[in-house]
Amino acid sequence: MMETQEILRLLQRYFDGETTEAEEQQLNAYFQSGEVADELAEYTEFFGGIAELAEKADDPTIEDDVMDYILENEHRDKTKYRTMWKAVTGIAASVIIVLGGFLFFQEQQKPFDDTFSDPEEAYAYAAKTLQFVGSKYNQGVAHLSEFEKLRKGSESVKKATDPIVEFYEGIEKIETTEASSPLQDIDSL
Repeated sequence: MMETQEILRLLQRYFDGETTEAEEQQLNAYFQSGEVADELAEYTEFFGGIAELAEKADDPTIEDDVMDYILENEHRDKTKYRTMWKAVTGIAASVIIVLGGFLFFQEQQKPFDDTFSDPEEAYAYAAKTLQFVGSKYNQGVAHLSEFEKLRKGSESVKKATDPIVEFYEGIEKIETTEASSPLQDIDSL
């Protein structure tokens, strides 16, 4: 039988992924022999399971069974998260509705307070605000003057192309009247 030190060395190589197939067969044979050293007895069940899986690996339906198991667990997880998500969003929506209702009710209860006590101070603040907004508006409109230049420039191009457009429109009218002319129908007879 194999010596315990040799088995320990093979186990180390096995768990490091460095064993050959022959060495793995030696380990399987040792742990299934029934004559396992006490200090290595904990690995007996592991190698017994490996041997059992190797036998089942030849089963043609094993892949289908594994895939079914994976898909079933994925579906269960997705359903669990979906249910949890519905519950969390429902609770959040309820809290928002209750909080919004409470705040709306509270706003309805207190009267409107003026920001300014002096009407002249309020007028001066409003004028200052409108002046600020007006200046920003004028800055934005200033960029639109470039479009006015483009429009004026395109007018001269339009004036130059109008006679050509009229010429082609005249030709189209002539072609359409000739196509529907009764004389043409008589000539074709």
